[in-house]
Amino acid sequence: MVTANVIEAFRIVCDPLVLGVVFASALFGLFVGAVPGLTATMATALLVPVTFLLPPVPAIACMVTATAMAIFAGDIPGALLRIPGTPASAAYTDEAYAMTRNGEVEKVLGAGLVFSVIGGLFGTAVLVTTAPVLAEVALKFSSFEYFWLVLLGLTCAVFIAPGQPLKAVVSLLLGLLLATVGFENPAAFPRFTFGSEQLMSGLLLPPVMIGMFAMSEVLRYAVSPGGPVAGPVQRIGRIFRGQGKLLRTHPVQVLRGCVVGTAIGALPGAGADIAAWISYGLSKRFSKTPEKFGTGHIEGVIESGAANNSALAGAWIPALVLGIPGDSITAIVIGVLYMKGLNPGPTLFLENPQKIYAVFIVFFLANLLMLPLGWAAIKLAKNVLRVSRAVLMPVILLFCMVGAFAINNSVFDVGVMLAFGLLAFVMEANRFPIAPAILGLVLGGMLEQNFVTSMIKADGAWSAFFSRPLACGLGVVTLLVWFSPLILRPWRRRPRPAPFPTAG
Repeated sequence: MVTANVIEAFRIVCDPLVLGVVFASALFGLFVGAVPGLTATMATALLVPVTFLLPPVPAIACMVTATAMAIFAGDIPGALLRIPGTPASAAYTDEAYAMTRNGEVEKVLGAGLVFSVIGGLFGTAVLVTTAPVLAEVALKFSSFEYFWLVLLGLTCAVFIAPGQPLKAVVSLLLGLLLATVGFENPAAFPRFTFGSEQLMSGLLLPPVMIGMFAMSEVLRYAVSPGGPVAGPVQRIGRIFRGQGKLLRTHPVQVLRGCVVGTAIGALPGAGADIAAWISYGLSKRFSKTPEKFGTGHIEGVIESGAANNSALAGAWIPALVLGIPGDSITAIVIGVLYMKGLNPGPTLFLENPQKIYAVFIVFFLANLLMLPLGWAAIKLAKNVLRVSRAVLMPVILLFCMVGAFAINNSVFDVGVMLAFGLLAFVMEANRFPIAPAILGLVLGGMLEQNFVTSMIKADGAWSAFFSRPLACGLGVVTLLVWFSPLILRPWRRRPRPAPFPTAG
C-alpha cells in the first residue's frame, strides 16, 4: 500500500504543472531572498493569491520551493555586501563578509550553497521518517521550556561576539530594551511609544536589521569614501571546489547544525532565525579555535547554514502532524492546507497519503534544484564585486529605503531604518557588536511572554522552572553554559607538566 502511494506521489510531482510551478517558485524565492527587507515569510505571503488558482500539490509546492530558495539566497548579499537578505542569514553575515574581504568569496558562497542543501535534505529526511515522534516531543514544550530555550539562545550573543564580552552584553541588553517597545506584551500596555501610533505595534525586525547592517555600511563609506566594496576585485569561479574537503574536515559541525536546526524548527514558534543564531553560538562555543570567529572563519558559516535550512523542514513537523505552526511561514501554509482540503492532523496521513508523499518529494526536489539555480544566482551576483563603491552605495541606499518601505508601505519604517543605521555606525565605531542587539530584538518578546506566563502558572514560585524534566534539563544546560568560565578557571590555571628532556 505504501509503495503504491509513493508511486502515485511521483506521478503527481512529475506533472508538467507541478514541475513548472516548482521552477518558477525557485526563481521567485531566489529574487526575494537576495533583496534585503524581503523575507522568506513575505515570499510565502505574496504567493497566497497564486495558490487560489492551483490544485493542492502545486499550491504547497510553490511555497515549499520559494521559502527554501529565499533562505539560501539571503546569504549572497550577506557575503558580498554585509547586508543579510533574510533574518535567517544575519547570524553569520559578519563572518561571511569577512571571508569575502579576505579573498575567500568562492569558498564562503560555495559553502553557503552546499551546506544549505545538506541541511535541507537532512531536515526533510527527518520530516519524512520521524514526524509523528518529534511532533509529540514538541507538543510537550510549555512556557517553562521555551523560557530556558530563549535564555540559551540569548546566551549565544556573548559567544558569537568578537572582542570584549561586556560590550556584547551591553549590546544584547539594548536589543532586549528595543523588544519592549509597543503594546504587544503580556499586559497589553503601550511602552516607550512616546505617543506615536506607529510605535504601538513595536519595532519591526526588517527595518531595524536593514539599518544596522546595510545603512551603517553606507554611512561608513560616506565618512571614508574610496576603495572597492569588499577588498580586491575577486573572480568567482568554481564555487564547489574544496567543499568536499570542508565536509570531511567539519563533519561534527555539519551534523550538529542539521540536528539543532531540525529540533528548533520543530518547536512551535521558533524557526530558522533562532536556529541560525543558536547554531552559530554553539559552533564558536565548542570550536577548537574560537579566536578565529569574526575574522573570516568558515566553521560558523557551515553550521549555521545547515541549521537554518534544516529548520524549514523541521517547522513542518508540528504543522502537518498537529496543525500547530512551527514558524511564521508554516502559519501561512496551514491556512492554505485548510483551503485546499488537506486538514492538518494525524488523519492527514490516512486520508491523503499520496498528496503528503508528493509534498515530501517536492521538499527533496526543491533542495536538489537549489544546487544548479543557486550556482547560477551566485554567478550573476559576482558582478557586484566589480562595481565601484561610488556607484554601489547609492544603489544600496535605494534598496534599503525600498525594502524598509515595502514592509508596511510606511515612510515611518524608512525613518526607523535610517535611525538604526546611525546607531549601528556609532556602536561599531566604539567596537560594540551589533549582532547581539539584533538577537535581543528577535527573542526579547518571546522571553518576556514565556517568563510572565510561567510565573502566573507557578503563582510566583521560582522552583517551578525546574519542576518539569525537559525544563530542568534545559535550565541546567543553560546555567552550566553561564558558569562554565568559573567552573573551568581552576582547570585552566593548573600548571602543565614540564616536557621530558630530550637526549643530546
